[in-house]
Amino acid sequence: MPRPLPLPFPDETEAPLVTELRFPTSGVTVRGVFDLNEFATLSPENLEFLRLYIRVRGNLKEVERVLGLSYPTVRARFDTLLRAIGYEPEAADPQSEVLERLERGEITPDEAARKLRR
Repeated sequence: MPRPLPLPFPDETEAPLVTELRFPTSGVTVRGVFDLNEFATLSPENLEFLRLYIRVRGNLKEVERVLGLSYPTVRARFDTLLRAIGYEPEAADPQSEVLERLERGEITPDEAARKLRR
């Protein structure tokens, strides 16, 4: 029975190399040196987050609802995922953040207007 890759592996900083592929139906085995893509080496936590993100079609608000976490926590986990696959997250737009907080009812319209004027 196949098991998940044992990643991250203790004291290893580089991604592993795959040296054998076996195709059970045909019985063919291919030997060589194969790179794993950036998704194959994700931690279980990042992989689970990615699966959820895909399932909700990239809607972070829906991820927030499903996980029962705050938007900033979900955004931080998304940024962690982006870094894990080799991308640097974009800096959050402060105006966008204010509008999202207003939409979630975390601040009043007056508070939002004050923050947007700054």
